[in-house]
Amino acid sequence: MSKIGSVGFVSEALQKNKFKIKKKYGQNFLTDAGILESIVAASEVTAKDAVIEIGPGLGALTELLCKTAGFVLAYEIDHELLPILHHNLSGFQNYKIIEEDILKANLLEDIHQYLTDYETIYVVANLPYYITTPILTGLLSKNLPIKRYVMMMQLEVANRICGKPDTKEYNALSVWIEYRADAKKILKVPRNVFIPEPNVDSAVVRLDVYDQPPLAVKDEGILFEVIRVCFWQRRKTLFNNLSMAYPKEFILNMLQALTLSPTIRAEALSLKDFIQISDYITQNLNK
Repeated sequence: MSKIGSVGFVSEALQKNKFKIKKKYGQNFLTDAGILESIVAASEVTAKDAVIEIGPGLGALTELLCKTAGFVLAYEIDHELLPILHHNLSGFQNYKIIEEDILKANLLEDIHQYLTDYETIYVVANLPYYITTPILTGLLSKNLPIKRYVMMMQLEVANRICGKPDTKEYNALSVWIEYRADAKKILKVPRNVFIPEPNVDSAVVRLDVYDQPPLAVKDEGILFEVIRVCFWQRRKTLFNNLSMAYPKEFILNMLQALTLSPTIRAEALSLKDFIQISDYITQNLNK
């Protein structure tokens, strides 16, 4: 196992470099090499593939990715980590670290510059808890040539991403992700394998991105708006939520046409139901 993925290495690296952990960047360094190896194994990356890593930190995961992938493109926002990273990865030539916020990066341009020679592109990352959802939705919204995401995140967010109808975890994000990718929770990670220890447990999620969504929709923009509106206030009925965005009489007629009860709640609907609502609105509103 990698020495970088150990408690001793992380502690020594932080002390030696007098590095002060920054809460504003959500820095929690994983110290379990077995979990790191499980993350890489779940990605199924090979030497023919390229990996995008977000927040490489001290390089524990990056080292394993460099050993496995053809090339690693990593985005690190903390300038003070760069010399530590380059030192820890000094035995490798197949990586590039870009000092930039992933939310502001021109990822498509960077992919064209660094990753065009590789068969498949993956994202493998230990995501900062405070911006997990913006990162994930931001990347998936751009229709980038990324086949798979394997990411460590807060357990609560992982449960929401993999949420199913009629469960408390099921929400707008669950439906949005289901339209984009096949989501699976791979591994639960306890909080005590990080320095510093976070207040919550984590989980590793794998998303296999669809070449085409599993169900066709007439207007994606309307679909995403419908999903958002339906979950506006979770305890309200479908009729009440939709009536805040669309005429009440129109909504009543739509629910009758689709044989959906006005008292049903969004958490009971499937992706197919949301698409049927979206398509009805697209076809019939403002006629």
